[in-house]
Amino acid sequence: PMSANEKKVVNEKATEFEDHHHVEVSEDLPPELEALLHAEPLQGLSAAEVEERTAQFGRNEISEKKTNPFLKFLSYFTGAIAYLIELAFILSGVVEDWVDFGIIGGLLIINALIGFIEESKADAALDALKNTLALKSRVFRDGKLIEVESATLVPGDIIAVRLGDIIPADGRLLGISVDGSDSEVNLQVDQSALTGESLPVEKKKGDTIYSSSICKQGQMLAVVTKTGANTFIGRAANLISITNEQGHFQKIVNQIGNFLVVITLTMVIIIFIYLLLRRNNEVTKLSRKDVFDVLRDVLVLTVAAIPVGLPTVMSVTMAVGAKQLAAKQVIVKRLTAVEEMASVSVLCSDKTGTLTLNKLTFDEPYLKPGFTKEDLLLYSYLASEPGANDPIELAVRTAAKRDVPLLSECTGHTIPGFKVTSFIPFNPATKLTQATVIDHHANETFKVAKGAPQVIVKLVGGDNEATHAVNLLARRGLRALGVARTVPGSLEKWELIGMISLLDPPRPDSGETIRRCEEMGVVVKMVTGDQLIIAKEVAARLGMSRAILDANSLTDPDATDAQLADRCLHADGFAQVIPEHKYRVVELLQSKGLLVGMTGDGVNDAPALKKANVGIAVHDCTDAARSAADIVLLAPGLSTIVDGILTSRAIFQRMRSYALYRITSTVHFLIFFFIITLSYRWQMKAVLLIFIAVLNDAATLVISVDNAQISRRPDKWRIGQLITMSIILGCCLTVLSFSVFFIARDVFNIPDDAGKQSDDDTKDGRMETIIYLNVSSAPHFTIFSTRLAGFFWENLPSLTFTAAILATQVFAMFISIFGINGLTTAIGGGWGVSLLLVSLAYFVVLDAVKVFVFRIWSFELTVKMWPTRARKEKLRHRKERRLVEERVRQNIEKVRKASKVIYAVSAFERAGRGMLPA
Repeated sequence: PMSANEKKVVNEKATEFEDHHHVEVSEDLPPELEALLHAEPLQGLSAAEVEERTAQFGRNEISEKKTNPFLKFLSYFTGAIAYLIELAFILSGVVEDWVDFGIIGGLLIINALIGFIEESKADAALDALKNTLALKSRVFRDGKLIEVESATLVPGDIIAVRLGDIIPADGRLLGISVDGSDSEVNLQVDQSALTGESLPVEKKKGDTIYSSSICKQGQMLAVVTKTGANTFIGRAANLISITNEQGHFQKIVNQIGNFLVVITLTMVIIIFIYLLLRRNNEVTKLSRKDVFDVLRDVLVLTVAAIPVGLPTVMSVTMAVGAKQLAAKQVIVKRLTAVEEMASVSVLCSDKTGTLTLNKLTFDEPYLKPGFTKEDLLLYSYLASEPGANDPIELAVRTAAKRDVPLLSECTGHTIPGFKVTSFIPFNPATKLTQATVIDHHANETFKVAKGAPQVIVKLVGGDNEATHAVNLLARRGLRALGVARTVPGSLEKWELIGMISLLDPPRPDSGETIRRCEEMGVVVKMVTGDQLIIAKEVAARLGMSRAILDANSLTDPDATDAQLADRCLHADGFAQVIPEHKYRVVELLQSKGLLVGMTGDGVNDAPALKKANVGIAVHDCTDAARSAADIVLLAPGLSTIVDGILTSRAIFQRMRSYALYRITSTVHFLIFFFIITLSYRWQMKAVLLIFIAVLNDAATLVISVDNAQISRRPDKWRIGQLITMSIILGCCLTVLSFSVFFIARDVFNIPDDAGKQSDDDTKDGRMETIIYLNVSSAPHFTIFSTRLAGFFWENLPSLTFTAAILATQVFAMFISIFGINGLTTAIGGGWGVSLLLVSLAYFVVLDAVKVFVFRIWSFELTVKMWPTRARKEKLRHRKERRLVEERVRQNIEKVRKASKVIYAVSAFERAGRGMLPA
């Protein structure tokens, strides 16, 4: 409702309707292509011209690039850790160590199979895009209108487009009908799957129509301008095919792997050279058998040190997570997306069909005095065309049946107490529908009309207030419809009832989902092909800021990539985007080091879904979007994304805790055996080393069902922190292992068997068992500490996880206490229980060390320890931003103080004036 002042201004002068032009995606055609588009409309191209242009431009189809399934399977055997495991696999075959050969080969194949099976639904994005194209088209060739395969169309072909057709190629409308006469009606084209626009778009002579959009009204000839990969949808397919980057998770695993490979190979090569020289001193001449024996010992050490189970444990953890998400109607297509979703800090969301219902809905109307919302809906229903599939008619009829009690139970178009005696359907020339109605209750006949606001206002003889109201609605992106009826006693004089406003409204859960995402540190940005004013209105209704930019700001030639990335970062969204823009938004945000999620449902979203770290296809999406995405939502709206983020963060915590534990174990293992081998010529039996590696890795598979402490911010791996912490904890464990060694040797006088081979009859064997139990249990119990950043008791592990970890070490304790012939020498209950209790107690000490390191850790410390140019620059920017923020805060505080002083002075002045005598 308008205020009295607004009404006064409106009534003083005639208000005109404001024009809000639809911003159309347009592009210039090259002159050489333009020259081919001038065939005689009713003649078309000749067979020879079609053949020549097919050779020049190719068929009107999207070419496919299939991935060989065998090569895809082999790709799971790549990466730093995999290469090291494969090297160990080959060497174990060379030295005829068939037990290791079988174990390592089995782990390699299991890991590859988990990844391959989980992702075996081959990426069919290009297939889906291809399937959205029309299969048959009507085209003029050699003066005849014939039906041809759409794939045979070429630029310059004259095609006929009519109601219900899927448009087969990009084309330019000619404004004439099939018989050569001028078209009476412009086309209404639904291009929502391509551009994300919520309403059908009117297309007139000279406008471009796009391949895969659908004709909703009218019929017209068009000349084909672009085919196949050059079309709007074809370029989207091309963007998908060039987007094939290594995933974020794979990069992280490779970074961890590179570190472990370097330290493992360095230490193992030194040990190999040392053992070879020592063996050379013991024998007169090195034989092939001597070299192979040393190689076998080193190989076993390598296999035990490298995290053979790391990829498998990671894969199983993600597979379990994918199963948990499936129960919440979130289907994971790419397994590593489970981990990457935990690190997403920006979620770019399509508007139409994702944040909104993709359904025109009745909004708050403008009403003339004396009429109610029910009156408006009833009269609009009387003027509606029965059975029309037009989205506007459907929205009006749905709202009327829902909100008008009289209509809620009526079937068909029969209304109790009213009878429609004549009906004039919508005509593009008159732009209204009109009905003559008998009201049996009032025993009168009246006319009712519904149509374009300009037409209805003109029908009632003008109405400045209503025109102003329509302009206000248009500025907010709402579609308006006028409704009028004749006054009682006359069938010629009209009065305005009001203006219906229509909008594709936000989903009921979208606002809450955005709020919850922001609570978890995930910023939601709207990226839509719809008009800017509509995007701002929807953003306001969702509780987002209205800082929505026109997508053309992304192609500003005067701005650098860094400036464009800053625009993306600070904007709340973009409107009037095309697929290339969506792709560019994701690319620019990723250039800032952010992990980006992208949701969408249309063909226009497919390239950005593929480019994003996590592409999320929403409920009722197109095949193209579903195929390009990593995750598919089966429930409507975005609310399940919150479940997905929470579950993925729990999975991330489990994986990070396992990675920290496993790197710590490797560091401890390598440092301890490197020093003890070189300094004391002490070696452990090969089978015990393998036993530690296999038993402990098998037990940690249950980390996939452990309790996890879910973070409130997006998770990050922080590789430098992870490796530094692993080295610190590994060194602490090495101190414990040497303490056990020296106490056993020097205090309890247990022989160390230094330099003795496994088959030496004089070997005591107890020291080997003691060290075995210590090296098996102490690092393994560390996993209770690495589970979270705080103290271990802040989030206790699950019963299953605790039982599995304890069970493996209790088993190790029993085989150490009682001994197994050929494997361990009995050390008795005192040593066995004591060693296990010491390992348990030591993990509490390590927990305190871990908490201390995490508390003193900061980005400044990282820069001091690893001073790269990028880190220094980032630190400088952070300090500058802090200074600016502090200055702004101080200025705001000064303004507040000044405001208080001004308010106090004015209050005193008012009080003083009040005390003056009249």
